[in-house]
Amino acid sequence: MKNIFKTLVLALCLIPFASAFAQVNPAHWNFNVKELSATEVELQFQLKLDDGWHIYSQKSDPNGPIPSEYTFEENANYARIGGVTEPKSHDEFDDIFKCTVRSFSGKVTFRQKIKRNTDKAFEVTGSMYYQLCNDGSCIAPDDVPFKFKVPASTMPAVEENEPEVTESVDTAVAEPAVDEEPVAPVAEVAAAKDESEEPEKDKSLLGLFFGALLAGIVTMFTPCVFPMIPMTVNFFMHSSDNKRKNRRQAWFFGFSIVFIFAVIGGLLSLFFGPTALNFIGTHGIPNLIFFVIFFIFALSFFGLFEIKMPEKWVNASDAQADKGGLLAPFFIALTTVLVSFSCTGPIIGAALVEFTTSTTNRWIGLVSMLGFGIGFALPFTFLAFFPSMLKNMKSGSWLNTVKIVFAFLELAFGLKFLSMADQYWTWRLLDREVYLALWIVIFAMTGFYLLGKLKFKGDEEVQHIGVIRLFLSIACFSFVVYMIPGMWGAPLNGISGFLPPMDTQDFNLERSIYESTKNIAVAGAAEENTVMYDALPANRKYADRLHMPSGFQGFYDIDEAKAYAKEQGKPIFIDFTGRNCNNCREMEQYVWADPNAKKILNEEYVMCALYCDMNDIDLAESDYVTDDKGRVLKTLGRKNLHFQRSKFNQIAQPYYVIIDADGNVLTRNNYSYSRDVNKFVEFLKEGVANYSKK
Repeated sequence: MKNIFKTLVLALCLIPFASAFAQVNPAHWNFNVKELSATEVELQFQLKLDDGWHIYSQKSDPNGPIPSEYTFEENANYARIGGVTEPKSHDEFDDIFKCTVRSFSGKVTFRQKIKRNTDKAFEVTGSMYYQLCNDGSCIAPDDVPFKFKVPASTMPAVEENEPEVTESVDTAVAEPAVDEEPVAPVAEVAAAKDESEEPEKDKSLLGLFFGALLAGIVTMFTPCVFPMIPMTVNFFMHSSDNKRKNRRQAWFFGFSIVFIFAVIGGLLSLFFGPTALNFIGTHGIPNLIFFVIFFIFALSFFGLFEIKMPEKWVNASDAQADKGGLLAPFFIALTTVLVSFSCTGPIIGAALVEFTTSTTNRWIGLVSMLGFGIGFALPFTFLAFFPSMLKNMKSGSWLNTVKIVFAFLELAFGLKFLSMADQYWTWRLLDREVYLALWIVIFAMTGFYLLGKLKFKGDEEVQHIGVIRLFLSIACFSFVVYMIPGMWGAPLNGISGFLPPMDTQDFNLERSIYESTKNIAVAGAAEENTVMYDALPANRKYADRLHMPSGFQGFYDIDEAKAYAKEQGKPIFIDFTGRNCNNCREMEQYVWADPNAKKILNEEYVMCALYCDMNDIDLAESDYVTDDKGRVLKTLGRKNLHFQRSKFNQIAQPYYVIIDADGNVLTRNNYSYSRDVNKFVEFLKEGVANYSKK
């Protein structure tokens, strides 16, 4: 279900974002002062973001986007109490960064408490360092100064609610300043709901409900649930000759199943909440536990042992079913839920884990279990109204086949949880090729089992292959063939959300061929005393820290790129990018990798990647740049961001510009985020054509 939602999101990303890129001031700040007592003051960083833009939390994962930072200049007039606190963030697992991304949108307020050391008026100054993004681009982080004017204290020690003093500033990113020390870790506090986030939460809950509903319906075909159908509905066939009473009992039976699941969901939401559920979805320990659970269920389905609820519970519930009235259908429902636990348990767990990685709404447990309960109850309730339909329903050996197929699936999908734990602790036990090898073997064995080549306990001799088994085996083997190229580095975009990151793969055929070709080019150039584009200088600036995507090579300093382009007689493709730019990685993976685009970039251009967020790379003193405000920029990221802003009036990434060696732009328009491959190729061709006319 999650893949369906991701596909819809990717489809929406194809919509042009020109208006978003034209917006260079999406952040509007108000710096407010609120007196809490005679000795304590609250500084409020009130932010209003334009539609579609978001800012990242201070507590962002180190592997994700750049977190926000607040730096305060020391002042004897006050002392900070704790750190800058945040409201509840929107947390979502990101397939590109492979971690949970925490962000805020719309209106949001960050707060800092301080203790007065004087009764006189004073100022609190400092700077903020943050990154802004929308669905199509990101604005590289930069220092934004702030100033709070704290008035003289006139409030008695017990009095509150003094009117706020407000100073406003309207800015997105200020000119860079020198590096400051980051603030200490902060504690999270609850805040009022941001109305701008409600539509997204509603959509998440609606999708969650229907996904859980579908999962509940599918559960009917599991080997634990299907045999319960004739047994449970048999009650409605013999309990009474009164059709009206039977229908009332059937309705109550279905309602009882939903109620039981909803109570479980409510308890999960009440006692654990979204923070704990998100912890379950991302932390190594719960993912390892879920892998163990899936592995145990797989062994059970394979027939190694049988998992049952305690017989005392089941028998006590079943005994109450003979007492009649509405109490009887309730206990029939309870018995059905308890007996089917061994099949519904892992499905419920997987649904909760899957959806907790994409939303933090506190109602997630209740909504998911409510949807699952309704889906689970629908087949039972429907057949309870028409009990005569059950007379021809019989269990058979095919149920054992369903159980074994489920065992293979449990084993395969359990590896996803082990992979997440492996990545969390960086064990490198389940690298991409190892993971793929296991999946290839598992689904190949599933295909052979469906063809009757493998037998397990409870299986009957396969005399002939039915149509359903035939097509299921074809699907399994086709999936195996699809995965095999991934062992040599094929991207496998259809299942990329299940696979470990590409950089965990030890052998990548495309990368190996590229490096071999480059080495041959270097040797050939040395023998012939010629210079080839494929043999770029090994001592390029920052090449030890920065890298181009697999299959590409280029420079990381614009002056070096210009000098080399002049020597080679080629135009320059400038890639304003960022280390933590999600959309930059998408462009590289889906657009640059297109054969036509890749051929043009490698053969017709000198490529130059300018990272606008690499502020942990210090420049040599000779490379320092002074901005228009007289400030000296000493890091690579600030230098590149200043170059993008001053020359092209843009601060968002990804952003692509084609120039000649003299710095003249060669296209009518520069290129922003768009996954339209044809449009990107036309942009590249336009640059080449205009350069050839010079």
